[in-house]
Amino acid sequence: MVTPKLAELPPTRGGWIEIDTQRQRLCWWQGNDIQHECAISTGLAGVGQEEGSGQTPLGWHYVRASIGRGCPDNAVFRGRRWTGEVFSPELATAHPSRDWILTRILWLCGLERGVNRGGSVDSQRRYIYLHGTPEDQPMGEAASHGCIRLRNDDLHFLFDHAQPGTPVWLH
Repeated sequence: MVTPKLAELPPTRGGWIEIDTQRQRLCWWQGNDIQHECAISTGLAGVGQEEGSGQTPLGWHYVRASIGRGCPDNAVFRGRRWTGEVFSPELATAHPSRDWILTRILWLCGLERGVNRGGSVDSQRRYIYLHGTPEDQPMGEAASHGCIRLRNDDLHFLFDHAQPGTPVWLH
């Protein structure tokens, strides 16, 4: 994995992710061309950098780790580990307060010191992910605890294309 350099972003070649928190849209770019676009759900508390805020951080990040290859759709993750559970309405009823992290995880790391890297604004230490969510959760509107939620098909596309080291711009 090569960590992207801020001076080289956005890349003119290669893949990268753009997340527009106002439009609640994600775009997969290949150089200067959009190849995939989808609705997402970011933080219900809005945007912001502070740990514990429940907000989605802004700025340049990169995919630090890809987690969940080979797991079934709707695999339930806690602490970035598959619990062995697969999400179902019955499981949701049994655990009504869980923040469901499903299917795959793309764990983000900030690239901008003092903005989204280091101290109380560190996106990686805040456990900011792109991850799956139950089908009944809204897309196209802010509803998460700070992460970026996606539908399974969109998450599979990104998981296959956005390898560790892929730049991610949240704005």
